[in-house]
Amino acid sequence: MNRLEELYHEAKADEWFKRFAVFCRIALAASFIPAGIVKIMGERFTALPSSDPLGHYFDALYLTGPYYTFIGIVQILTALLLLIPRTALLGALMYFPIILNICVLTYATHFTGTRIVTMMVLANLFLLVWDYDRLKPILPFKQAKIDPPVLKRPLGIRLRIIFFGSSILVLALIIIGTFYL
Repeated sequence: MNRLEELYHEAKADEWFKRFAVFCRIALAASFIPAGIVKIMGERFTALPSSDPLGHYFDALYLTGPYYTFIGIVQILTALLLLIPRTALLGALMYFPIILNICVLTYATHFTGTRIVTMMVLANLFLLVWDYDRLKPILPFKQAKIDPPVLKRPLGIRLRIIFFGSSILVLALIIIGTFYL
């Protein structure tokens, strides 16, 4: 077992990381529920004008009718799956391609909300890594069957500081990077 897996199991046992995972699930679900409801109700998603590239895209998407409603239903379903602990992994797996598509779209159209969407992608990636132990059997890596390790050198509070410090650094890089794009 390598050091990375030891750190993973240490984080999984830490209450702060557990709370952060719950926060990410709630925040991501909260972002999809209003957007899904708007689509299901058959209303326009945004007030952006058609002259804006993203506004033009949303106008075209709105005109698809049943497909627009279908997207709303999938967003609500994904949000609900994220909120239920037993189905949170399925919700995170469904959320990833949707939010990645939205992220690429916002970058391509130079949308001002790109930073927030990028943070949503990162939160979703955190949730997928959080469930690494459940995803591990389907990953294409050579794996030995072993029990979770007894930590030889636990980092304790330093792990939190490293993780959250790195997260702040990544967010700062996103803000600076999107400012210059």
